[in-house]
Amino acid sequence: MSRHADRSKLVFEKLVDAGVTLFPYVPDFGNDDLVKFAEADNRTVPVLLSSEQEGVALCAGADLVGGRSVLLMQSSGVGNCPNMLSLVQGGRFPMLMIITMRGDYGEQNPWQYPMGRAVPTLLEAMGIECIQVEREDELAHAVDAALAAAFVAERGVALILSQKILGAKVF
Repeated sequence: MSRHADRSKLVFEKLVDAGVTLFPYVPDFGNDDLVKFAEADNRTVPVLLSSEQEGVALCAGADLVGGRSVLLMQSSGVGNCPNMLSLVQGGRFPMLMIITMRGDYGEQNPWQYPMGRAVPTLLEAMGIECIQVEREDELAHAVDAALAAAFVAERGVALILSQKILGAKVF
């Protein structure tokens, strides 16, 4: 297994151990192995989205029926979500997002920088706690912290994975 797949397996196992069963996602290299693990496991359901904002509503609906979910997206998709994120704060829904970054360390695509810089500010403005991971040795504790914030404290939280840990895409 690659380092990327090993990291994804660790995250997947922690999510499933915490009772997460629904994995709405917009396809991205940073979350592809996590989606593959969800597809291969009969305890979990991956849901392909046409837009990230659909995932916010789907996660709120999962909570309403007693389920747990995680929304998987790339940083560029965060810009599609502010209006729907008001649902999280207003409805006091627990919300867990895993956001794979673009527009930071090693980025080669200039179009990724504006949204990359805006992600934490935008999420915090919408009441979402940001837990940023830049080193592999931070990952396990960060996942635990995000799970606790979302499903024990019942808050909105984004686990943000930097390109330092994911690696920058080469074009």
